[in-house]
Amino acid sequence: MAIANLALVCSQIGRPSTGIMALRGQNNVQGASDLGPLPAALPGYQAVADEKVREKFGKAWGRKINKEPGLKSVEMLDECVRGTFKGIFILGEDPAQTDPDLGHVRKALEAVDFLVVQDIFHTETTRFADVILPGASFAEKDGTNNGERRIQRVRKVVPPVAGLAEWEVICKLSTLMGCPMSYNSPADIMDEIASLVPIYGGISYDRLEEKNIQWPCPDKNHPGTTTLYTDLFARANGLAAFMPLDHRGSGEVPDDTYPLVLITGRIREHYNNGSMTRRSPGIAQIVPAERVEISPEDAESLGIKDSNWVIVSSRRGQVRVRVKVTDRSQQGNVFMTFHHQDALTNVLTSAHRDPISGTPEYKSCAVRIDKVEEKVAV
Repeated sequence: MAIANLALVCSQIGRPSTGIMALRGQNNVQGASDLGPLPAALPGYQAVADEKVREKFGKAWGRKINKEPGLKSVEMLDECVRGTFKGIFILGEDPAQTDPDLGHVRKALEAVDFLVVQDIFHTETTRFADVILPGASFAEKDGTNNGERRIQRVRKVVPPVAGLAEWEVICKLSTLMGCPMSYNSPADIMDEIASLVPIYGGISYDRLEEKNIQWPCPDKNHPGTTTLYTDLFARANGLAAFMPLDHRGSGEVPDDTYPLVLITGRIREHYNNGSMTRRSPGIAQIVPAERVEISPEDAESLGIKDSNWVIVSSRRGQVRVRVKVTDRSQQGNVFMTFHHQDALTNVLTSAHRDPISGTPEYKSCAVRIDKVEEKVAV
């Protein structure tokens, strides 16, 4: 919201080569967000609170749409712990490695009566599964990929090794659970999207075979929209709105017991939970294991040298890793990734969440580092 305020006040919006584009962690976060996983929205960012929107989707799907917003993924795990959810289906996600406060996540996954996980490799999450279904890799998928609102075709190279595409598995599961879903191809799914989502109204596979299209594209004769907000904004009065924000500090701050701030993130060589990239010999040779990056000043004060083994501890747990002494870390801050299954960094991270978005506070928790005294062979 602060970045949007800055773009508005600097007039960096509504013209070519201006605006804001989030560099997403996964390749199709934008396309997924467009089509309904946000708790308070149906596909196309149509508010679930809008009665006319609920009626439209309810008629198309033959179901009554609840007017109450759904839950975010971390909130679903909260409900698992409380016993509200008896079963959960996880597709292509590894919360037992990539979610914060893994002690809480493990309680959630152990609490449900029935856990189904669909993925292409075993992960930390599949350890908890009652049933594991085979997923499909990028090379086995037909569909679309969407960044910068750009819908473009993705074409499979080989048939799914498991025999079924993921959308076919979802259709079969839905049908068995009493909600029939029947499509012949991803093109059929796109046609349904176009019929229910105005910003996708003119998009079809036939058109995408010729070129990609940026939404909004309201009808089949529309060329798509390369630049948003050239005249009006997507609000009732057509005007932009500044969002006043007050600074909020971190939910957990350093103290005498845990004097360092742990920042978590990604590195160039690995992807997400590492279940794919750790299987690449070339990548594994460059970055074979987790390291905690620490400033030269902090390393000196702790009596730690590069490649020493240490224990990184927080109020929730501890992880044993080697040290990387680097100028990339400021004094008082240390950095770790969450790519490595044998060093589960998120055991350390906290349960604090952003009060507006609900996003977990991955970027700040208090830790301490203790050197592991290594025995010298005589």
